[in-house]
Amino acid sequence: MSTIQKINRRDFVKIFGLTSTGIILGCSISSDNKNFIPTIDGNTFSPNLFIEIHKDGKIILISSRSEMGQGIKTSLTSAIADELEADWSYIFVKQAMGHEKYGNQNTDGSRSVRTILEPMRKMGAAAKMMLISTAAKKWNICERDCRAENHYVINTKTNEKIFYGDLVELASKVEIPADETIKLKKVADFKYIGKTLKSIDLTDFTHGTAKYGMDIRIPNMKFAAIARCPVTFGTVKSVESSNAEKILGVEKVIQLDRIVPPVGQFFGALGGVAVIANNTWSAFQGKLSLYIEWNYGENQTFDTKKFKEVLTKRVHEKGKLVPGSKGNITKAFDDASKVIEASYHVPFLVHTPMEVPNATAWFQEDKVEVWAPLQDPQTARAEIAHFFEIPIEKITVNVTFLGGGFGRKSKSDFVVEAVALSKKINAPVQVVWTREDDVKHSFYHATSVQYLKGSIDKNGLVSGWLQRVAMPSIVSSFKPMSDYASGFELGQGFTNNPYLIENFRLENVKAEAKLRIGWMRSVVHIHSGFANNSFVDELAFAAQKDPVQFHLDLIGDDRIIEGKSNHPYDSKRMKNVLNDTAKNAKWGRKLPENHGIGIAIHYSFYSYVATAVEVSLINNKVKVEHIWTTIDCGLVLNKDNVINQLEGAAIFGMSLALFGKITTKEGAVEQNNFFDYPMTRMKHAPKITVHIIDNMSKPPTGVGEPGVPLIAPAICNAIFNATGIRIRQIPLIDQGFDFE
Repeated sequence: MSTIQKINRRDFVKIFGLTSTGIILGCSISSDNKNFIPTIDGNTFSPNLFIEIHKDGKIILISSRSEMGQGIKTSLTSAIADELEADWSYIFVKQAMGHEKYGNQNTDGSRSVRTILEPMRKMGAAAKMMLISTAAKKWNICERDCRAENHYVINTKTNEKIFYGDLVELASKVEIPADETIKLKKVADFKYIGKTLKSIDLTDFTHGTAKYGMDIRIPNMKFAAIARCPVTFGTVKSVESSNAEKILGVEKVIQLDRIVPPVGQFFGALGGVAVIANNTWSAFQGKLSLYIEWNYGENQTFDTKKFKEVLTKRVHEKGKLVPGSKGNITKAFDDASKVIEASYHVPFLVHTPMEVPNATAWFQEDKVEVWAPLQDPQTARAEIAHFFEIPIEKITVNVTFLGGGFGRKSKSDFVVEAVALSKKINAPVQVVWTREDDVKHSFYHATSVQYLKGSIDKNGLVSGWLQRVAMPSIVSSFKPMSDYASGFELGQGFTNNPYLIENFRLENVKAEAKLRIGWMRSVVHIHSGFANNSFVDELAFAAQKDPVQFHLDLIGDDRIIEGKSNHPYDSKRMKNVLNDTAKNAKWGRKLPENHGIGIAIHYSFYSYVATAVEVSLINNKVKVEHIWTTIDCGLVLNKDNVINQLEGAAIFGMSLALFGKITTKEGAVEQNNFFDYPMTRMKHAPKITVHIIDNMSKPPTGVGEPGVPLIAPAICNAIFNATGIRIRQIPLIDQGFDFE
């Protein structure tokens, strides 16, 4: 079956290290943890960091990524269980604390499955090999005469079988198989992978027993609310706290200076005035009773309405040439039968997860412990070590369930606040943001203005494409004076759009950041998806062609473009999802009166997605009737999770398209809560149909984010189809439409 190497446990870390990226099978090979040795005793069998098998058959699996409703805690561990040939009824899952020994734990970028599925599978397969080896020795037979099935090792000669729990003590003494000897299952043999598996936390979720960040309680814990300057990076001039201190439960008021991150890394904290109380409500009321004079700083003049006008003017002027441009667009425009121009605008946006940012911290002399809903616990741990000069091995970061994340909880500023306050008051403290704090002091999804100019030749084909983008860069949050979109941002649908165009020019335009800029679900793909799909629909209309066929013509011949990853772009897969969506939506059928249908496609996080939306309009009242989405994400880990994620993406995308906008006046964010930053509600929800392309032979790609960028353009294209009204900026509520 395999070659079993005789190695000691310390050498294990070398054998099971996969790459320098930090995705590790067994344990970390980082310099500060190189001596880690898995725990082994006679009662449990722990062949690696992620598996612990008990004598009663119970198997504890470790989830290294954060669970925020996307099902990752169940999915990744089910891959271990599948290769281990475990009975799911014996499986229990623990959330890993933040620690580099688990490899990269950052749960964003739709990367969890596509980057660590194979290592998780190898975890299970290696443990299975060791159990089989143990049984073979016990029976004094060859390993090839044994197989594992449903928590047992079976003797294929006699059909005798041994329960996994009965092999624990002996398996702990078996040498670990070398990485190159580990064999993974074939797709046809999957037991859990590619199937539908209910969440392992379903009972806790549905019975209200799941523990989120705000559920944490520690003896003698205090509660804190922080008043922050309305203008980004403003500071405290003076504070009058006497009224706050009179409120029952309020214990003290503390000024918290801004914690400024070093250039190129970390998030720091905004600072402000903290009210410490013996309960959250008193802390909130105390904060409202403060009288603070602020030094607003240089961002006080920032006005998003004026900024939009500035960016719109700039994109109509020549910008910096972006690599990837080709051909001669001037000649294409000169020779064209038609030339179309349009500008598209997306406002600033904010994440608004249902659970607001919060963290509990306990600073104890030379050590710190934190409990928080974090997408990136390792960055939080590193920030604490840096800002408070505590050895990183003295810092414990416990990851709770996240009540939504969308990228907000990968920024650990709220954790830094909690640690700073705990140090000041010498007690454990829980910092809780209000919804207003969340809306007014976030890391915002950037606004953008894009200008596009396209030419159509005599055959009705696109002969030239000019595109300019202006948007504040995420890099500005880490490096001052970053006034242009970065390369990794432009690579999100701008430089790598799925079309084959002979004459193609891209330009980058200056856009200063006056707010904290961060990533949100789908990131820059929101901008690219909206502008590209809206413009293609305009070109199709100008060419008097069906939009689906026009997209197919633009995608061009079947071709594979190799990139830097192991996920080359395949135009055939892009056309396949488009045709599938058109088929499912019965594209071309006669629609009811006052109805329209729109289509959009996008390639993001290495996945191929197409979406069609049908809307109805009566007296400017828009109703989204039906959304059809097809995704090709390669190997599917859990079908139910993929469907859930795309349904959620549709609702999330509707919120952005219909309502989403953050505006500022005199530097301060004007929105407060859901009454003026509304969400898609149940009454707005359409029928959603999701189809997954069966492509299990391909590597897995992103799922959580790829469905979002298509919703806004598909809705806007559907409105045009119904009314002839062209929408070039969102949200629709600002364009005179109603949804009630």
